Amino acid sequence: MELKKKFTTVLAAGVAAATLFSVAACGSSNDASDTKDDGSEMTVEVFDSLANSQGVQKSGWFAKIVKDKFNIKLNIIAPNVSGGDTVFDTRSASGNLGDLVIVGTGNGRLNKLVKAKLITDMTPYYSSMKNVKKYDSAVKSITKQAGKDGVWGVPQSVSSQSPTDPSEGNEPGAAPYIRWDIYKEIGYPEIKDLDSFVDVLKQMQDRARQDTGEDDIYALSLFKDWDGDVMQNAASICNWFGYTNQGSVFISADGKDVQPATQKGGIYEQALEFLNKCEQAGIVDPDSTTQDWDTMQTKVTNGKTMLSLWSWLGKPRMNSDENKAKGVGFMLAPLQSMKVYSAGFQPDGDGATIVAIGSKAKNKARLAKFIDWMYSPEGIYAASSNSGGAACPKDLGCFTTDSDGKNPTLTDFGQQAMTGDHANLKVSDKLGGSTYDDGYSKLNFKAVSQNDIDPDTGEAYNPLLWKSNQDESELFKDWSAHMENATNDIDYLQKTGRISVAAGASYTTPQEDSTVSATRSSVKSETVNASWQAITAAGNFEKVLNEARTKIENLGYKDVLKVDQDNAKDLIKARKAIVKESK
Repeated sequence: MELKKKFTTVLAAGVAAATLFSVAACGSSNDASDTKDDGSEMTVEVFDSLANSQGVQKSGWFAKIVKDKFNIKLNIIAPNVSGGDTVFDTRSASGNLGDLVIVGTGNGRLNKLVKAKLITDMTPYYSSMKNVKKYDSAVKSITKQAGKDGVWGVPQSVSSQSPTDPSEGNEPGAAPYIRWDIYKEIGYPEIKDLDSFVDVLKQMQDRARQDTGEDDIYALSLFKDWDGDVMQNAASICNWFGYTNQGSVFISADGKDVQPATQKGGIYEQALEFLNKCEQAGIVDPDSTTQDWDTMQTKVTNGKTMLSLWSWLGKPRMNSDENKAKGVGFMLAPLQSMKVYSAGFQPDGDGATIVAIGSKAKNKARLAKFIDWMYSPEGIYAASSNSGGAACPKDLGCFTTDSDGKNPTLTDFGQQAMTGDHANLKVSDKLGGSTYDDGYSKLNFKAVSQNDIDPDTGEAYNPLLWKSNQDESELFKDWSAHMENATNDIDYLQKTGRISVAAGASYTTPQEDSTVSATRSSVKSETVNASWQAITAAGNFEKVLNEARTKIENLGYKDVLKVDQDNAKDLIKARKAIVKESK
């Protein structure tokens, strides 16, 4: 079930953007006309850095809900689709970013928005925002980030759950997933560590080729699209052992260890070494250095790979109901040495993106009501069904409950909307018409974590976690029988002590000096290039990395490392603080 999306937050354009902010500050004001609202239809311009489509959403089921409740139409300006940073800069310079603003706050952007008077202080409306006020600490965290008293925005992905509980629900994001049917065929061999994993994957590749007669099946297939400060595919393997990267450093979930990617023998080098051993064993797709994500994921769909680095790659593309009934599909591997990184729930939201009201907007009280609605159970189901796994709305016919409003159960319509081919799923004219995909919210904004609890039903917003929706397939039964009789992946990891939860703190890195950013760009390029070279190096893996370390140091890496280490300390401090606050 592919309910997880990759989001892109458009970043400020450095010095040029700062200049434009100054221009905007000269001519803008929070005292824009906000005359008495007569309730008439209004078209609301939404500057949305998360949206993947733009224009007026004037038809379909979500548009109908919004029109019926608020008498507004949403006109989405999406820099992801057209213009990128230029759209942000141009609109900022004009003093009118949008009526509603969904924007990233990192690199000092929120503080700039406030100083330039591009967003409104929502304090006059806050007392009536009863749903948002449930997440008051999250709102206060945004005030702190803004550097000025006021209610400047509400972060996405807020939660009422404990920051030390896994937020992923039933499966972690990055963990080793294998073709369980092929693993079964070779006799469920023990997987003690990464070295033995290479051997098992080689056996699986051989068996799959034998079964199909096809020699273009490889244990794993890689791609370069998402490389950043480090090679992304290798960084995901670091997640298997409790580390995540922030900039050029890897931080353990418990905060006790911070390693630069260049550390000899460090977690990043271990991940690269695993991939190198896979390469030497002949089990890495030779197209890995040239193909993109789309090509790679198609190979997963077509059964050409045995290993998925993430739950959201292999499972959605192979684990159809038909395949699962036959015992075919990807399932979590019993890698004994793993300590899978898990992000805790974030009471203060993700700290990266907020929804706010633009300073020039009219009828601000109505817009505040709309924002508040997005944080209500009804709004979460309606607005988040395509941006994070919440079920689609009950009133759309997506699920039913018992007479007490409990025990949510997907209808056939809801099942298809959430797990099946929903591109052509028809919606009745009464409910907005067209298809399900045409109708869902184009905001791409997830107000509340999908695994948070709906107070009305007592279960998560995510239907994957409902008691009525537990997997009873042959694939799952066989997996569970060999995995501690676990009810899901997270249950298995908790039972075996193979999970490491990083407290869900809201934290964004501050703006860094332009000279550091320039050095970082050179360091990133050298790190990523060396990583790929090391993977394919035959017999000189260490030599490639040692030469890269020297080059990276000569580029002035110590300045970048100092910034990343300081930021890591601040993140760890924020994690400790949120745990203390939640007690």
